[in-house]
Amino acid sequence: MADNKSYATGRRKTAVARVFLKPGSGSFTVNERGDEEYFSRPTASMVIRQPLEEVGLLERYDVWATVRGGGTTAQAGAVRHGIARALEGADPELRPRLKAAGYLTRDPRKKERKKYGQPGARARFQFSKR
Repeated sequence: MADNKSYATGRRKTAVARVFLKPGSGSFTVNERGDEEYFSRPTASMVIRQPLEEVGLLERYDVWATVRGGGTTAQAGAVRHGIARALEGADPELRPRLKAAGYLTRDPRKKERKKYGQPGARARFQFSKR
């Protein structure tokens, strides 16, 4: 890629993340804030680091991401998916390790729609026989 930068889009539920990777010191910027500042839970910060830790490049790339939609957990999953896809774009030889760890697979689970005549997707109004 030009200037060793790599770009990819990650998705999870309704969250969409645009992720840019460039060689650097390992800093994470999400929506123009640090990852610990943006994601209040330490679990979310751990989740977005997983693809880089898997391939041992945590201190070699700076991550810059913008993410919209969904909740914090879905946004963290979208950023992780984007980082994995951007790593694959930067170095195709990393694909087998990222694929085996499951980071390149988009999580297909979404919220099930509410059905008409019922209070929710699976919930039913109380039935009275008599």
